[in-house]
Amino acid sequence: MKKIFLILVAISCQNIVGQELFVVTDPASNVPANSLAINVMQSLFKEEFKSGYNYHFMPEVTYGFNKDLMFRGSAFISNRSNQLVTEGGSFMAKYRFYSTDDLNSHFRMAAYGRYSFNNADIHQEQIDILGHNTGFEAGIIATKLIKKVAISSSLSFEKALDNKPSYPFPDNLGDNATNYTLSFGKLMYPKTYTSFKQTNINLMVEFVGQTINENGKSYLDVVPAVQFIFNSQARLDFAYRHELMSSMIRSAPNGFYFNLYYTFFDLKSKK
Repeated sequence: MKKIFLILVAISCQNIVGQELFVVTDPASNVPANSLAINVMQSLFKEEFKSGYNYHFMPEVTYGFNKDLMFRGSAFISNRSNQLVTEGGSFMAKYRFYSTDDLNSHFRMAAYGRYSFNNADIHQEQIDILGHNTGFEAGIIATKLIKKVAISSSLSFEKALDNKPSYPFPDNLGDNATNYTLSFGKLMYPKTYTSFKQTNINLMVEFVGQTINENGKSYLDVVPAVQFIFNSQARLDFAYRHELMSSMIRSAPNGFYFNLYYTFFDLKSKK
């Protein structure tokens, strides 16, 4: 029975969810129920106003409470102080409230909320509670899968707070923003499934933008990526983020992502 369950989960992940696992944005789909996903996220971005690179190490753990609700915890570690320092973390919940399924397609919608805390200095106009700012975010995601192509988009409100204990949010910067994303992913290999152990290769491109609500300053980035999925459980991501346009100060807008992701399925049945 356990083996049959794993095979069904693997087939589901390959045919339905495989090309929805984006690198820098979340789809409306969730981690499977009673499953635990561990993601070792790393980024290396070139500094704009000084020499060197900004390295972030952000491990995260996600648990699928049921098919519609998941929870995630993350930690933020960076080298901005010329040594690796733990700067904070975040907690996130996502609820899938709408779902339709056809033979070769599906559509999902989900709402999410996130709270982050951070003790680093505030050094840019961009608001980013995933590694830079204390604050909260609330948003909505819609994802459509048609055969081997996934399209996902999100809209959210983000609010920055003081980075305690030493860095109050500057009065001359806008402290809230609207975020928007548009992501495309396509399963390139295999052309036909013969085993759940086959390696998946996905190509994707993501557009990520933000507008500060108080002053209208904005940026828009593009993130092309390649993704490998092994044995329907392990995932390897390579991506490059490039600034297309910006009217705000950003300390390190261009750089690389490298993610290692692994899912432990059906934890309750293993007890």
